[in-house]
Amino acid sequence: MVGKIRITLLTGALVCLSAFAEMQPNILFISVDDLRPELGCYGQDYMITPNIDRLADEGVLFEKAFCNYPVCGASRASLMTGLRPTPERFNIYYSRADEDAPGIPDIAVTLKAAGYRTISNGKIYHHKDDNEASWDEIFRPKEFCQYFTEENLSILKTAKSLNGKSVKGLPYEAADEPDESYQGAKVAAKAIEELKRAKESGKPVFITAGFTKPHLPFNCPQKYWDMYPAETIAMPDNFFVPTNAPAEAIHDFNELRGYYGVPESGPLPEAMALNLIRGYRACTTFSDAMIGRVFQTLDDLEMWDDTIVILWGDHGWQLGEHTLWCKHANFNTSLQTPLIVRAPGTSNKNTSALVEFVDLYPTICDLAGLKKPAHLDGTSFVPLLADPSMDWKKAVFGRYQKGDSIRTSRYLYTEWRNKEGETVASMLYDHKVDPDENNNVAGHPEYKDVVKRLSHELKAGWPHLQN
Repeated sequence: MVGKIRITLLTGALVCLSAFAEMQPNILFISVDDLRPELGCYGQDYMITPNIDRLADEGVLFEKAFCNYPVCGASRASLMTGLRPTPERFNIYYSRADEDAPGIPDIAVTLKAAGYRTISNGKIYHHKDDNEASWDEIFRPKEFCQYFTEENLSILKTAKSLNGKSVKGLPYEAADEPDESYQGAKVAAKAIEELKRAKESGKPVFITAGFTKPHLPFNCPQKYWDMYPAETIAMPDNFFVPTNAPAEAIHDFNELRGYYGVPESGPLPEAMALNLIRGYRACTTFSDAMIGRVFQTLDDLEMWDDTIVILWGDHGWQLGEHTLWCKHANFNTSLQTPLIVRAPGTSNKNTSALVEFVDLYPTICDLAGLKKPAHLDGTSFVPLLADPSMDWKKAVFGRYQKGDSIRTSRYLYTEWRNKEGETVASMLYDHKVDPDENNNVAGHPEYKDVVKRLSHELKAGWPHLQN
């Protein structure tokens, strides 16, 4: 009897979603650059993210969502096309979808062909003009690396006078500036403008809102820094290289090295490290506030119930875990991302089901009532919106450079291969006993059978590994 009731409830919820799709719902597609799941709704009570938390209260929060490649260009191109990365495709931070997958229809052009007005607002693709024909309009404020303090302006001026080149300032800044001085406020304003236009026209709209913070540099108004007092900031408990971790797993966080004051090599000064953690949190709260402006407009226009809202971060980020900063790794800290979806019938639900970014494209097609293109590599997770506890994928996949990873509900396993296809390094983390991935057990005898099984499943999931 219980099974019949569950099936009836699931069927009813799916019918509701299907009926909503026939109405061609508006879609608000929010991306937040470098956002890791360090948010109030993900259990981090010290984080001040009331607007993203509200979305989670009214939607489905995915506890185990993973990007397929942990750098922005590759991750975004893969997500927007619904194609997995390979050694030949989507494998660098400046990847372009229109070059790596020419002729492949992306999410935006599929919606555009169905009658949607499509707006690329802020950072969606890494390149502003990637697949530009997919969009009715492209809006991207020019600067996100903005500096306002005398200290940073002096650094920039002095450096340019010495070498004639533009350089970066410090990797963070707290400035006595209004929100409107920053790119995020402009992205929010454009989203608000487009929502008002959609309300007036009645035409369905796919509005993106790509917020760049907390991308480096961690620059935002002083008031957001004040929300995280310096004395509350500490280094992570696992500020050390995992036991038995292969050299291939550790990088030199070169993205950060290009900023003023950052040592050319070696660890960061403690004061700088703590300021980076504080600045990251401040910038996250700044973007949350800008997202709140957009949500307020949905309320004011009475469009909240007519709009699908999807929020995602393009990949994770390290804040000192395993001595690492930035992304560029096969650890959970780089691969795991926030993902929250609000649609009809969703309300304050969490799911531990495994999903990956290539699943977003087919999901959007189902939510909008559109036929899915044949090229898609992912699986629509619309059924999870109706029943977040149902059985789902057994594994998802990610890769970075020559490291290929498989993530199951319990394990994260990675292999690195040479040009001959031979495995030269591997790591296995058992999240049941080691959720922070501090001890690589790939070489432990008791995990021999697990490694063998996951290695086989890794090859099955990544066709490019099959010899």
